[in-house]
Amino acid sequence: MNSSQFLLDNIDRLHTTEMGRERIKKNLGLPDCDVISFCRGLITDATCRISRKGKNWYCENKGVVITVNASSYTVITAHPHNALSEQRIGI
Repeated sequence: MNSSQFLLDNIDRLHTTEMGRERIKKNLGLPDCDVISFCRGLITDATCRISRKGKNWYCENKGVVITVNASSYTVITAHPHNALSEQRIGI
C-alpha cells in the first residue's frame, strides 16, 4: 500500500485546531464553513495528488495545497498553490 492510501484510509480522523481553522479560512478566503469537510472533499477527490515528505502529507488539488501531519492527521494549513487558485477553487 502506498503512503497516500494511509491518509485516505484514515480520512475520518482528519481534524484541526481552532487556530488552524481560522488560518485555513483566511489563507483560502473561505466563508464561514466547515473547513475540515472542505479539506476532506479536496483530499478524497480522484484528482488530488498526495505525497509524503518527512512528517507531513502534502495534498494538492484545484490550486490548493493542504498540509497534514502524518501521525496525528491534523490539518496544519492550507494555502493557494498560485495566484490563479481562487478561480480554480470556485470561491
